[in-house]
Amino acid sequence: MATNFDGLRFSHWQTELRDDGIVVLAFDRQGASVNAFSQDVLIELADIIERLAIDPPKGVVLRSAKASGFIAGADLKEFQEFDRRGTVNDAIRRGQAVFQKLAELPCPTVSAIHGFCMGGGTEISLACDYRVASSDPSTRIGLPEVKLGIFPGWGGSARLPRLVGSPKAMDMMLTGRTLSASAAKAMGLVDKVVEPAVLVDAAVALIGSRPTRPFKQRFTGWISNTWIARQILAPQMTKQVARKAPKAHYPAPYALINVWKTAGGKGVQGRLDAERKAVVKLAGTPTARNLIRIFFLTERLKGLGGRDHGIANLHVVGAGVMGGDIAAWSAYKGFTVTLQDREQRFIDGALSRAQELFAKKVKDESKRPAVAARLKGDLAGDGVPQADLVIEAIIENPEAKRELYQTVEPRLKADALLTTNTSSIPLTELREHIQRPAQFAGLHYFNPVALMPLVEIVQHDALDEANVKRLAAFCKALDKFPVPVAGTPGFLVNRVLFPYMLEAATAYAEGIPGPVIDKAAVKFGMPMGPIELIDTVGLDVAQGVGAELSPFLGLTLPAALATVEPGKRGKKDGQGLYKWENGKPVKPQVPSDYKAPDDLEDRLILPLLNEAVACLHDGVVADSDLLDAGVIFGTGFAPFRGGPIEHVKAVGPDVLLEKLKALQARHGDRFAPRPGWDNPVLRQPTV
Repeated sequence: MATNFDGLRFSHWQTELRDDGIVVLAFDRQGASVNAFSQDVLIELADIIERLAIDPPKGVVLRSAKASGFIAGADLKEFQEFDRRGTVNDAIRRGQAVFQKLAELPCPTVSAIHGFCMGGGTEISLACDYRVASSDPSTRIGLPEVKLGIFPGWGGSARLPRLVGSPKAMDMMLTGRTLSASAAKAMGLVDKVVEPAVLVDAAVALIGSRPTRPFKQRFTGWISNTWIARQILAPQMTKQVARKAPKAHYPAPYALINVWKTAGGKGVQGRLDAERKAVVKLAGTPTARNLIRIFFLTERLKGLGGRDHGIANLHVVGAGVMGGDIAAWSAYKGFTVTLQDREQRFIDGALSRAQELFAKKVKDESKRPAVAARLKGDLAGDGVPQADLVIEAIIENPEAKRELYQTVEPRLKADALLTTNTSSIPLTELREHIQRPAQFAGLHYFNPVALMPLVEIVQHDALDEANVKRLAAFCKALDKFPVPVAGTPGFLVNRVLFPYMLEAATAYAEGIPGPVIDKAAVKFGMPMGPIELIDTVGLDVAQGVGAELSPFLGLTLPAALATVEPGKRGKKDGQGLYKWENGKPVKPQVPSDYKAPDDLEDRLILPLLNEAVACLHDGVVADSDLLDAGVIFGTGFAPFRGGPIEHVKAVGPDVLLEKLKALQARHGDRFAPRPGWDNPVLRQPTV
């Protein structure tokens, strides 16, 4: 065995022959901080496996030589290039062939997993005989390809259902969720969970003992993949997927179910062939191309600002829904937080909501008291002098905010940052009496704070760029995506979203039923209809944003937003444009013979696209990629369309301009094309 690798040096793999005759194969991709499969990596691995097959060792342990984790999956930049060249089929065929050769080795193989194990990392582990995972919290195992518009194509969909049973396997692949080591062990995906220090030793022990899997797991793996089981389970899976992902927008989960249903009973090669053909077809869809682009946008957002924020103590002023939830989330993420308001009852309500968040997020009950202790009520504002960062989250009233700053700023440390969670007020209106404008910025969160991934870092011309980077690093520490935006009215997200919501309210005032309006938006791909959205954010909040933005955009508030009745502010009052029960809207029945206006979808979506083009023109964000990322993560704008600018490019700016002009002629000047439609970016090729 030793002679097989004598004198050989591999670029991406380290080979070690132990005294006990076991080969440890360590993945260490050259020139990269993270392991990901490229074609070079696979070609080298194929050569190694061929040598192992000729002169088999006692066993093979596969591990990572990177401290950062196991394997992140495939190299997506290379995958994009294969898509452009039309060679995705060859790339998938090679990955399948290499992993199958690994599966066919005549000696036991064990994957030793520590840290992230995603996509191709999980698939190569499935090609091994056994899997052992470290108990470290960083260990997460998943097959998230569905989030990229495809599904596992290197044998994952062919092997996992047979290993753990189809219901668990399909749920994992259809949702793209990741598992802890203990959850993977409970599922049967992992054979053993051990401390990181003994990971390789445990893998070697598995080679020696060659344990048989429990009868129940083996039986489930067989019975749940029989022809009759597939015919029964596949329609149920399809129905569940349809509740969240329309087939027209997200074809990948439906293709996965169909491949399993039709080819799940074939031999390994038959299942691999069906998997490959389906994934190749999906890879060429606009959905996959846009979702992969969004993945790279998230990587770009994560790269903003670095890691050094120098913030340990946070003081939040305003214990309403936003301020209280910002404080709770920050405490959950490890910051020491003081929460101030003018009355103790508001603070008490926020602390009560925080306990609900901690109960939901901190699964280990013994750790909850320590998390809760990081959040303290602070009626008198005693936390201000110790704060590294102050976030103001009081009412949307410029005068009230300026008065607050005059009392808070003199008490701040020299290097402390003062920020506002205003959703629409330009920072030039708020900084009039600020003594240190270089340390004053906007941090605009979105509701609900625990779910919405975006934070807008609102800038002005006196803000120090170094502090923008500090705030971006702070956002990342909260697991949020930071997007720097100009401090003009509405910034990016609300400025783009407001004309869309305003047109929905106008259509509602004209008598078009709310459910009809919502249905049209959801059909386009929005996560929630605009009438339901207005109720969710609150009619009072929408009115406040509208008062700020309407003059700037030259728009008029419709009756539904011009006057908000007490006790009818939407979801929080149980009554708004809809009635709300148990946190859900009770939408009125629409007569079966009601016909929605033909131009309803255009009326809703084109104002959003129109304002997105204007934001790009005005330099609200640095470029079109950041604009698309901000609107997707701030509004949920149809991810499969790639963002508003990418959608404009795909449909064609001239086509949309003609539609806008037609709506302008029919409904008025609120549809007049905004500046920026001549931007050359709009005529660049789509992804």
